[in-house]
Amino acid sequence: MSSRQIAHPADRSRGRLRLVEPAREAVASSVASRRDAALLLGSAAFLVATGLIMVLSASSVSAFAEYGDSFRYFQRQAAYAVVGVAALVLASRIRYHAWRRLAVPMFVVTLVGLAFVLHPAFGVEAYGSSRWFLIGPVTAQPSEFAKLAVVVFTAAVLTWKWDRLDDPGHVAIPLLPACLACFTLVMLQPDLGTTVILAGAAFLLVFVAGVRLRYLAFAALIGVAVGMGLIMSADYRRIRFLAFLDPWKDAGNTGYQLAQSLIALGSGGLTGVGLGASRQKWQYVPNAHTDFIFSILGEEVGLVGELVVVVAFGALLFAGIRIATRAPDAFGRLLAAGIVSWLGLQALINLGAVTGLLPITGVPLPFVSYGGSSLVVSLAAVGILINVSKTSRRHAVGRTTTARRT
Repeated sequence: MSSRQIAHPADRSRGRLRLVEPAREAVASSVASRRDAALLLGSAAFLVATGLIMVLSASSVSAFAEYGDSFRYFQRQAAYAVVGVAALVLASRIRYHAWRRLAVPMFVVTLVGLAFVLHPAFGVEAYGSSRWFLIGPVTAQPSEFAKLAVVVFTAAVLTWKWDRLDDPGHVAIPLLPACLACFTLVMLQPDLGTTVILAGAAFLLVFVAGVRLRYLAFAALIGVAVGMGLIMSADYRRIRFLAFLDPWKDAGNTGYQLAQSLIALGSGGLTGVGLGASRQKWQYVPNAHTDFIFSILGEEVGLVGELVVVVAFGALLFAGIRIATRAPDAFGRLLAAGIVSWLGLQALINLGAVTGLLPITGVPLPFVSYGGSSLVVSLAAVGILINVSKTSRRHAVGRTTTARRT
């Protein structure tokens, strides 16, 4: 009898264990990915539903005063939500690797849109900024699409240069000039808040990719210096910054918006004054249904409601981070990490401005604030995360099948 026909029972048992363990790990990974996707979708759905309710409440007074229809903004936001859900479903069915091939053309189209919106023949000016296109009855904001374009482009470039991330010059070309062109076009609108989000998301992506910390520290110092220069270079930005330092010094003028926001949050107490019962939405808090919707939310549902919304954002970001860590390749990890960085940074900036912890920058709260472009693009980004999670599950199932066949 040959040696191949003789096998000790203990050896066979150890062999089976070596085959079973990878299968168990793959099954556990697949189940965890499914749970992450469910948590992501549940959090996003809750935030969108909360946003619809709060847009209806916060905008009713201003909509009636401007258009004679208290439901105007709510109806438009509901229509945007339907389009956003369609974008989510579509993005979840597109293999995320396709975004790597589309990175450059998508970025170029975004730059063209950002340039066109600055021209009086194409752009629509409001509140001193030119940020929108008017397409029939619908307005589109290219800077919102730029958030996704910058994330996709940065993730693609870092993946292409994955083996040479220790060379800052190699990484900087073409990433640095391309991103600076995008940031400059957004600043010309002018829109410092969105510029900070774009730059912050790109910076965090480079950090996640593993670029040396000394290069990142140098870039961060330059970024802070440039940011302060931009703040002080324009009167309205400088006034906002000084008002942030002490809003009560001139609460009737330069500190008015922040002061009224804090009054709304304080008036809500623990459980709020009740849905629809806000007093501050009666033309006291400017932009009550857009940038400062969280103020009205805090007044109407109180600290308890605020914490629930913050926890929902935390759950969404937690699920996104887990999806990023389970992605099967470098591009998937960077793409998911970039989306989480963008959404988390935007939420942080908005909540910081509303509560007086950060200067006011005019950034909407993702999924909650009124705004079609922001809602549609944010939901499409959630769809991309869902596809990354699906791909991770398919890889896990593939590993299980391979282990069983072996």
